[in-house]
Amino acid sequence: MCGIIGYLGRRPVKSVLLEGLRRLEYRGYDSAGVVFFTREGLFVHRVKGKVLDLDESLGALEIRGEAPGLGHTRWATHGEPSEVNAHPHLDCTGEVAVVHNGIIENYHTLKQELSKRGHRFVSETDTEVIAHLVEEALAETGDLLEAVKKALRQLKGAYALGVIWRRDPERIVCARHQSPLVLGIGEGEVFLASDVPAILPWTRKVIFLEDGDLAVLTTSGVEVFRLGGERVGRPVREITWDASRAEKGGFPHFMLKEIYEQPEAIRDTLRGRLDPETGRVDLSDADLAPDFFERLAKIYIVACGTSYHAGLVGKYLLEKWAGIPVEVDLASEFRYRDPLVNDRTLTIVISQSGETADTLAGLRLAKELSARVLAICNVLGSTIAREADRVIYTHAGPEIGVASTKAFTSQLTVLLLLTLYLGQISGRLPEEAARKLAAELTEIPHRLQTLIEKVHPRLRELSEKYFRREDLLYLGRNILFPVALEGALKLKEISYIHAEGYAAGEMKHGPIALIEETVPTVALAPKESGILYEKMLSNIEEVRSRRGPVIGFGTEGDRNLAALVSDFVGLPAVSWELSPLLYTVPLQLFAYEMAVRRGCDVDQPRNLAKSVTVE
Repeated sequence: MCGIIGYLGRRPVKSVLLEGLRRLEYRGYDSAGVVFFTREGLFVHRVKGKVLDLDESLGALEIRGEAPGLGHTRWATHGEPSEVNAHPHLDCTGEVAVVHNGIIENYHTLKQELSKRGHRFVSETDTEVIAHLVEEALAETGDLLEAVKKALRQLKGAYALGVIWRRDPERIVCARHQSPLVLGIGEGEVFLASDVPAILPWTRKVIFLEDGDLAVLTTSGVEVFRLGGERVGRPVREITWDASRAEKGGFPHFMLKEIYEQPEAIRDTLRGRLDPETGRVDLSDADLAPDFFERLAKIYIVACGTSYHAGLVGKYLLEKWAGIPVEVDLASEFRYRDPLVNDRTLTIVISQSGETADTLAGLRLAKELSARVLAICNVLGSTIAREADRVIYTHAGPEIGVASTKAFTSQLTVLLLLTLYLGQISGRLPEEAARKLAAELTEIPHRLQTLIEKVHPRLRELSEKYFRREDLLYLGRNILFPVALEGALKLKEISYIHAEGYAAGEMKHGPIALIEETVPTVALAPKESGILYEKMLSNIEEVRSRRGPVIGFGTEGDRNLAALVSDFVGLPAVSWELSPLLYTVPLQLFAYEMAVRRGCDVDQPRNLAKSVTVE
């Protein structure tokens, strides 16, 4: 959620920190701040607002600083968005500075104890207790690393943090527990960050810290320790994707760029894994073989938000072609109930970032209950990817926009591959059906590219007609019901319009009471849905009879649907199993254009964060 950047080296520290923070803006935040060394001591500057505001106010001050330095973008959890609650936070002496991502669960108790011992608190945050704990420990140990260790042993909760001390200008100490932190290694310089894009302008060599790791950063390199004190080695990885992939590339927003990148993202997800002529699926890059699925009696899919919607699509696919019962759980619910999981259960966890706190907790619960765990993830080296028994990477590339687009369609693509694979090894999927689906799936990127270019102007027109509405309903059936949920989520996320997705057959069980002239309904009604097509037409008639406008998404040339709805958007005919890939993208574009027309911050919608690393 929050963004962290740290630097130690010879570059101008202020420019490195500000550029790193700009590259972390996608994570969502409400305030920002930096700390670095000056001749007078630690210089801290914070603002409520954006990195641009921070940059402008620093420029007005004309402060020349030296490394080491730390920067932070804050997404409020404890205390309202304000300058005083923004990071970095200091101790009583003003010599210890801390930036922190996560939640300290026992901070109330710690704050009371520290206050009784004479510590003065100036913010409402949980983070400030860390600075004071380090201050106390320094008085005893005189060593920054040992002081941070002692402070961490008193914390309960999640953290990724960076600490500097005025009396030790040659080191940064950092640590992680249940919140991501990556180190960058350069020539005579080191970096730390919440995510890789923040440091890509300067280095591609990175170390992903693991839970319970502490690291000491100096210009000579990095040393990693466990909380118990033992030194450990962590592999240095090379980032292969180009920094330009994390830039807008001429698009007005990251989200639009990433919508347009979906054909290539799906192509990258499929590459080397699917033979379109035979229909055979090869998942050897994920170290998956038929024996991993032996004695499999049940599948749980565990995820949050958009990834949960991908899991719902996966349920329809897997139950049909693999013949295995599938339950789909919100991770925040799965982890707090008593799921019937055992060694004959496969738990599939889905997360774009690989750091989603609730999903990670669900993964750990499943492993405690002896289940096999398969992760579908986009980020190499992430915690979920490391802790799962197997991982299928989506290869979607960096997704910067907070509202997920290409990550979702890449997740759907992986679930389609997994369905084909399990259907083949179980013998439930006929060879001819497998070849047909594989050939059509291979063509999806090209068809999607054509569709985006064709349909985007039409959706821009529709946004001009509907952007002032404050409520919308989305209806779908069967495999397109989760797509309706996802379409509604995208609209509410970035345009702040209230939107709800429903299984169309449920409309008469409540939502129909909302239908009126001011409440449009988005209906997903392809002719390829067979008997469900007629059912959808009946649902649309029910909306029309109550004077509700209908935006119909259906098969190109469908005159019946076009005549029935207020506005028609024609999409290419496609096999029913693949329809989520084609029908998702126009809904993303519609949400995008609605948000733009309303003047919303598309890439950084209010109150949202890209990687939800706390409960």
